Amino acid sequence: MAKQIEGVYEKVLACAKKEFLEKGYKDASLRTIAQEAGTSTSSIYTRFQDKEGLFQSIVEPAAEEMKRMFLEIQETFHQFDDDTQKEQMGAYTSREMGRILDFLYDHFDAFRLLLDASYGTRFQNFVDDLVKIEVDYTYKYMEVIGCMSVKSGLITEEFIHIITTAYFNGMFEVIRHNMAKEDAIRYIRMLNQYHMAGFSTIFSPPAETGRVLR
Repeated sequence: MAKQIEGVYEKVLACAKKEFLEKGYKDASLRTIAQEAGTSTSSIYTRFQDKEGLFQSIVEPAAEEMKRMFLEIQETFHQFDDDTQKEQMGAYTSREMGRILDFLYDHFDAFRLLLDASYGTRFQNFVDDLVKIEVDYTYKYMEVIGCMSVKSGLITEEFIHIITTAYFNGMFEVIRHNMAKEDAIRYIRMLNQYHMAGFSTIFSPPAETGRVLR
């Protein structure tokens, strides 16, 4: 009997993941999850408090580890001396993006839920949280290379936020489209090349670009 009780938790999580993936957080039914798991809604409330607590149990470990990993990647890079940062930025970004991609595919369903099924929970701003981190560290890098685009008013914080958001949304398309990992690796490599080429116009904007943006 004890073994059966211990298995309820895992069964509820598995059924909840299926329900959330199919219907999203707002339309998912605790009653359906309970029926599929062979338990009661009161049992779910006892174990998880409420529907958001159940959703949190599925996605929070991956979400928090992703943020921790991303911050670690940023902090490690910005501990390099200025010359190393300038020389290694492209290669470092490409290498560490490989780590992130591995993590995404190791927790594929959790990220599908975070990206497309989290509306109505505290996780609905997951991508925005990553964007804020990236924007902050982009400013640090711009200081390292002596970029005057922001100080001169040529490039605004809103613009940096827009292009960073576009990058993250592009990266997460591999999850949203259920892309095979080998295809995702190629896709992300091309996205990084595109992104770095675009950022070069911000870090070292040509004079004619400055006239257009002004």
